[in-house]
Amino acid sequence: MLGFRDPVADAIGLLRPRTVIGPSLRATGQWALSFDTFLHVRIGGLVRGTCWLVLEGHEPVLLREGDTFMLGNPPPYVLAGTLDASPRPAEQVWAGAEDGFVRIGPESEDDLYLCVGHIAFDERNAALLTDLLPPLVIVHAADPHGGRLAQLIDLLATEVGVAAPGGPLVQNHLAQILLVHMLRAHAGRTDRPTGWLGALNEDGIGAALRAVHADVAHPWNLKELADISHMSRSAFARAFKNHVGVPPLEYLIQWRMNLARDALARDTLSISELARATGYLSESAFSTAFRRVVGSSPAQFRNQARQPQHSTADEG
Repeated sequence: MLGFRDPVADAIGLLRPRTVIGPSLRATGQWALSFDTFLHVRIGGLVRGTCWLVLEGHEPVLLREGDTFMLGNPPPYVLAGTLDASPRPAEQVWAGAEDGFVRIGPESEDDLYLCVGHIAFDERNAALLTDLLPPLVIVHAADPHGGRLAQLIDLLATEVGVAAPGGPLVQNHLAQILLVHMLRAHAGRTDRPTGWLGALNEDGIGAALRAVHADVAHPWNLKELADISHMSRSAFARAFKNHVGVPPLEYLIQWRMNLARDALARDTLSISELARATGYLSESAFSTAFRRVVGSSPAQFRNQARQPQHSTADEG
């Protein structure tokens, strides 16, 4: 049987996040680092000091102590102590890291202290999240969620700075917690995106989404979901599509197929077991739906998934 919790936990479970934390940066004086485009998410924050974040197509943003940022499939960007500094490739500077740190300039009590990490996802499901994220999300220390995020960045930086047993495991979990809090902060803003992430904060639509994720095998129909949302069927269908981007029952089918792809790729259930777990009365009905959404039969997909996968995500 497939396990389900809530939409955010389910999505991150399918994403199979892999985190690479650090090295952290300590810098003083005139400096600037240029970063190439990369896949999925980069996340970070300022433990101390200030710096500029310059993302292609956006106005420069001044980051201060306690501020956190998240970059979703971003174009090239620059981190800089001053806007007039000439950037050098970050990859070259990162290569000289020692004990989890890169230093630019002489050591000082007032130097910048920046902690960054990269979160890569399973390529088959990455779009579940990356399609909903803007290139740049900033949460300032004074914002709602900002204080908690600043604490997480501080904890993460501490873990990077000590060679303690279990350090990589702690870093991985802290990075994922940081990601969830960044998603909450982004979804809670008035300019939140369409899609399931933003819809979770809409009382009626969010209740329907959580119900679907709590029991994906249930034979949901439009009336049941509308009743959960305390709306008429027409009003619910219209509101759901406006917020999520697809009609309710189409979302249900897509989510079932996301779960099915993951289970087939990991070869955890037979096709008949998977059909029942995702709400289909027969293997043939499940196979028809799977082929319509995915473009191949479940058996073909499973056989292809068994072939060696080569990750294209930048692990640096």
